[in-house]
Amino acid sequence: MVRPRIVVVEDEPDIAEVIAYNLRRESFEVFTAPDGERGLDLVRQHLPELVLLDLMLPGMDGLEVCRQLKDDPQTSAIPIIMVTAKGDESDVVKGLDLGADDYVAKPFGSRELVARVRALLRRLPESSEAEVADNGLGVRICIGGLEIDPSRFEAKLDGQVLTFTATEFRLLHFLASHPGRVYTRERLVRETRGENVVILDRNIDVHVRAIRKKLGEDREFIHTVRGVGYRFRDPD
Repeated sequence: MVRPRIVVVEDEPDIAEVIAYNLRRESFEVFTAPDGERGLDLVRQHLPELVLLDLMLPGMDGLEVCRQLKDDPQTSAIPIIMVTAKGDESDVVKGLDLGADDYVAKPFGSRELVARVRALLRRLPESSEAEVADNGLGVRICIGGLEIDPSRFEAKLDGQVLTFTATEFRLLHFLASHPGRVYTRERLVRETRGENVVILDRNIDVHVRAIRKKLGEDREFIHTVRGVGYRFRDPD
């Protein structure tokens, strides 16, 4: 049986060793790099199923590594989980804008990390349009100037294509499929990532913030319901 390959780009040797040990114990094949340049080389050499990418790296930082991976057609579809110790979420939002799929904040538990990795590998769409369409996304939605087409994994606003990560697209499509209904963050996590994963409310908040930024002046498609969660606006 072929083991899923993961590239870990982490400059702190102790943390890289712990991550690699726990992933190998779960039957993943792991390659580690201590900086961005060597991380890029490993990803291009092995074309792994997933990349764990620290944002704070010597030389080329994690955001630049993420940008180069997403700009390269050979590596653009590889999912990325960012690892960050920063309290400021601005870099996390930048990483999500560049195409990263998730993030985990240091310090984290090994079980949480493995759960994130497995959940991301399970939920990302396959390459064919038929598989994407059958992946629980449902039918094409048109509300106002917003068009969401799961068969193409594409969203347009007033005819302009918007670039969303897999998580953002699923979150947007789920909310738009149920306009007017309020959903808790826990429910949204389950809908976008699956049942068997550690629930962190802040992750959903970051993804919603990224979606709103990309919607620009139409950011109010998604309303915040204080103390509860989010809802998509009722159709006009």
